[in-house]
Amino acid sequence: MSSPRQPIPVSILTGFLGAGKSTLLNRILKDPAASDTAVIINEFGEVGIDNFLVESSGDTLLELSNGCLCCTVRGELVETLASLVDQIQTGRLKPIRRVVIETTGLADPAPVMQAVMGNPVIAQSFSLDGVVTVVDAVHGVSTIQRHPEAVKQVAVADRLVLTKKTLADAAAISAVLRRLNDLNPRAQILDGDLPAASTIDLLVNGLYDPESKVPDVARWLQEEREHGDEHHDHHEHEHDHDHDHDHGDHAHEHGHGHEHGHGHHHHHDVNRHGADIRSFSILHDEPIDPLAVEMFVDLLRSAHGDKLLRMKAIVQLSDNPERPLVLHGVQSIFHPPQRLAGWPEGAERRTRMVLITQGLPEEFVQDLFAAFTGQPKIDRPDRAALEDNPLAVPGMRF
Repeated sequence: MSSPRQPIPVSILTGFLGAGKSTLLNRILKDPAASDTAVIINEFGEVGIDNFLVESSGDTLLELSNGCLCCTVRGELVETLASLVDQIQTGRLKPIRRVVIETTGLADPAPVMQAVMGNPVIAQSFSLDGVVTVVDAVHGVSTIQRHPEAVKQVAVADRLVLTKKTLADAAAISAVLRRLNDLNPRAQILDGDLPAASTIDLLVNGLYDPESKVPDVARWLQEEREHGDEHHDHHEHEHDHDHDHDHGDHAHEHGHGHEHGHGHHHHHDVNRHGADIRSFSILHDEPIDPLAVEMFVDLLRSAHGDKLLRMKAIVQLSDNPERPLVLHGVQSIFHPPQRLAGWPEGAERRTRMVLITQGLPEEFVQDLFAAFTGQPKIDRPDRAALEDNPLAVPGMRF
């Protein structure tokens, strides 16, 4: 299957049962800018699309009155995406500008993300453009406490949409906001009742913007810095009222005080209910040997992929420092690495890796990265020793 010249962005809309995913999706699809969107809905969806279906163009593919296409997944998601591309290329379907996948409320989002990123053919035609997770303000905290899937849905999100705020009291809203910040300090939190949550722009989140043919890394980097600052301020304030919180964890968080060769940007986000989610950054000021990056990522994903919920990175490589590498992974599955034509405007010319992990200590990851970049610590293995590890099987070529 040949692929379009530019990959089609795929947005994933997730959230637990009853959170309001379908309601939000229906509002977005009424945006005129969504007219060239294809919607894929899990067959166990709770509500589905509003009754504005007008004609069928296949067994499972329906054309909506606003020009969107809609289908229900009855087989593999990969097959559905492949069929979309095939029908577009053969002229049976009009071109589409975006795909939205609404998951079932019980879904772990990682397999859906991996379906877009992990199949080599699919990854040529589609790019993961972010995850939007809907959270119920009334039941959000109890849902997160009771269901591991809900924890992952929040942790991997690029944006969080808080719904049903009018039904919740101030204490409930405050509690759910604290919980969301603990699990995912970098995600933007939006009020689901506001107009901003009713347009297609809500779904534009990822590392690339295929329509503009330029990488969207600059926005990602800026948002990551801004949200990190907000999270730092949040915990500074929280510390004033909660002496049980270990402020030492944040002693060197944010800011760019690490001017030596391997500055680390820390986010210790302790999950007080035991899900063991961590969000942190690795910064590195010097260009890195491509093989060192390859070995680091391969060892991390092969030995600890189940604990690596998500990773985004822009890497300065020593073979061509002016053309950074972009990495995007979910557990053991990574999107094909992309070399950019140049650094995004305003971006610092240094490596930044953002990781979300579950049960994988930050110190371990930092030490592993230091070993591969030539900064082994006392009593830690160096790169040569790690390269002999049978788990470190090269699989990503930059």
